[in-house]
Amino acid sequence: MDAAIAANAVLGVAEPEMNGIGGDIFAIVYDAKTGKLYGLNGSGHSPYSLTLDELKKRGLQYIPTAGPLAVSVPGCVDGWFELNKKFGKLPMQQILSQAIGYARNGFPLADEAAYYWAGLKDLYGKYPNINSVYLPNGKAPQKGDIFKNPQLGNTLEKIATGGRDAFYKGDIARVIDSFMKKNGGFLSYQDLAAHTSTWVEPVSTTYRGYRVWELPPNGQGITVLQMLNILEGFDLSKVTFGSPEHVHLFLEAKKLAFEDRAKYYADMDFAKVPVDKLISKQYADERRKLIKPQHAADNFTAGDDMLKSGETVYLTVADSEGNMVSLIQSNFLVFGSGMAPDGLGFVLQNRGALFTLEDGKNNTYAPHKRPFHTIIPAFVTKDDKPYMSFGVMGGSFQPLGQVQILMNMIDFGMNAQEAGDAPRIDHQGSSEPTGRPKTGVGMVYMESGFSYETIRTLMEWGHKIAWQLPGNYGGYQCIRYDTVNKVYYGASDARKDGMAAGY
Repeated sequence: MDAAIAANAVLGVAEPEMNGIGGDIFAIVYDAKTGKLYGLNGSGHSPYSLTLDELKKRGLQYIPTAGPLAVSVPGCVDGWFELNKKFGKLPMQQILSQAIGYARNGFPLADEAAYYWAGLKDLYGKYPNINSVYLPNGKAPQKGDIFKNPQLGNTLEKIATGGRDAFYKGDIARVIDSFMKKNGGFLSYQDLAAHTSTWVEPVSTTYRGYRVWELPPNGQGITVLQMLNILEGFDLSKVTFGSPEHVHLFLEAKKLAFEDRAKYYADMDFAKVPVDKLISKQYADERRKLIKPQHAADNFTAGDDMLKSGETVYLTVADSEGNMVSLIQSNFLVFGSGMAPDGLGFVLQNRGALFTLEDGKNNTYAPHKRPFHTIIPAFVTKDDKPYMSFGVMGGSFQPLGQVQILMNMIDFGMNAQEAGDAPRIDHQGSSEPTGRPKTGVGMVYMESGFSYETIRTLMEWGHKIAWQLPGNYGGYQCIRYDTVNKVYYGASDARKDGMAAGY
């Protein structure tokens, strides 16, 4: 756990466009002593003082992704301290020392960070402090340039020595409160002081002898479980990877699960989310009947009849004692809201943009409510023993990526690295929890590596095939555990700047 927090802190320094202490955190932890999985929901709430009526008065249909209105309480720091208190061994001063050193002394900017940094001036350059913190000499640093963020180093040191209260109840909270007030925001000292992470029970389903674990909503993790339940009813032993049958069944299962995702997933303190029914085998049996062989569905709806009663970093760490951590952390969109509080050296997330402003929906905006969340850590057990800790970054693509990894390993016999290297499939055009209009309706994006014969057959079956940039197929990291030989296998996605390393 100490290593996981330290790595996350360093990533917040070195990849501030993707994550940092202005964002949220989720984790699934396997504790070898108890043989149990623990879930942490470290997502923050919306501001107490911002109401749905206030947003509607402004004539908004959706919460803007940029600027102060999308800012929710950043949960990362409290999440670190909760994880450290329950599972850590080292003091936070030692754990955060590397991140503090990199912030003050500098680090060479990596490829992916430099790519996103190049667009920062046009994206958020009009907002306070962005230029002074992230654009030295008025321009974005290039790949390999040494970048320093002494403001963030000072902030991290205050957290390391003063604890989580330094962030949520001390000077940092007061600076954030003042900054938001003078820049049209609603996030306040009261919101920060009231924040706590929540320990939750992970939920699971079985898939061909393996048990796959996710966290319950407000995240989208149970989408993975719904898709797997639907797919389990098909005999894939006679289906080959990349065949039209493989791709078709995957896409149709995704469409079904994502309609439920749009309708039901939300903060369970505010909405009745029928998790047990959604991830049940019985419900999957009914939904599976809607899939037609060799025919792409134009549109699915959420499964009402069965339910009437009822851009991110990922990292995983394991140790010699058998403990494993699956951890994901994010600002949401690149550089979050673009709101950088004075002198603190980080941006606040824009996760509030994932609320809907439509009345009466599970995910409708309300004060002090957690928004729908896309970031999901995952874990797999077999015979009640840890088998794999993994995740796939990439917003709404994350459930699709996770299911493809699992199918590649379980159905198609790939090892952990091959499962990530194999070409991926994306589908866009499902309904969204934000209520925003569907975009790219029904479009299927297939990474290089699928045969022309497969693509042609899918088009004949009614699928609309298109092309997108390679960066849109997520980023996967994994540790698999051989419990007999007590050997770890690491895998890392070549699409991103990640790595697998043993120490």
